[in-house]
Amino acid sequence: MAFDAFALILTMLGLGMAFSRLRALPDNTADVLNRIVLYVCLPAAVLIYVPRLHLDISLIGLVATPWLLMLCTLAGVSLATRVFGFARDVHAVLLICVALSNSSFIGYPMVRALLGDHALPYAVVYDQFGTFVLLSTFGLYVIARYSGDTPPTAAQILLRIAKFPPLWALLFALTLMPEQPPGWIGTGLKQLADAMLPLVMLAVGFSIQLRLPLDELKPLGIGLLLKLLVMPALALPISWAFGLHGTMLQANVLESAMPTMITAAALAMSHRLAPRLAAALVGYGILLSLVTLPAWVWVLQRGAGVQGPS
Repeated sequence: MAFDAFALILTMLGLGMAFSRLRALPDNTADVLNRIVLYVCLPAAVLIYVPRLHLDISLIGLVATPWLLMLCTLAGVSLATRVFGFARDVHAVLLICVALSNSSFIGYPMVRALLGDHALPYAVVYDQFGTFVLLSTFGLYVIARYSGDTPPTAAQILLRIAKFPPLWALLFALTLMPEQPPGWIGTGLKQLADAMLPLVMLAVGFSIQLRLPLDELKPLGIGLLLKLLVMPALALPISWAFGLHGTMLQANVLESAMPTMITAAALAMSHRLAPRLAAALVGYGILLSLVTLPAWVWVLQRGAGVQGPS
């Protein structure tokens, strides 16, 4: 990772934590910042980077990977629940917090910082066609099943997908947005996209929760192990199976290695499904990912190679 990006991440994370402890900003600061990222910065990043993407059959691997990892999550979490006797709400939180990666809010800026601008279009495909649709289907189903709510209908799922701002930006980018827009448009979009990293890290620092009772340390450890190590390790042979190589393979594995999606944890917390565990998986996951993500890049570039097995 470039030193300046790493320094910016730590600085904004620290500032967010400081502002939260000092109560220097309103309690809803993190929510406001996340909405700015969702409605402004994410669409800007999609508009500027996706038109540079050359559509290829190999992109199917990027879309399929999070879905296959979801199946792996079902198997791994079910086994852990059987072995350790986790409660029903803990099981549900592990399902969605391991299966759903923060592949946009944290994924985009981290992929860009670790791999470069040329890798960002692949991260967008992984996130928009993989993780986001998983959240709107698998995520909502798990929440409904384990919280006692009525499972969402197909119409409700489609409506949720249609209301997601970056999706409209993606459709525009794939159909109408030129690869080289006029200078003033390209510069403006780049500046908005660049604001995503500091805003996200400030919001994360402001809302991060690290306290957890001793009886929830075991599921926390298992969740972090699965999310940050096991899932990206499984993403590597999946990438090879789909013929991914080079930057595409690196982006696929790196997106799979992202910490838990904040929205997924927030859904669990709002439905009273092991809220402390959900918050801790996000908080500790983000902090640990500052070490594990660069480590995965090192493994991909030096240890495992990027061309796949011969």
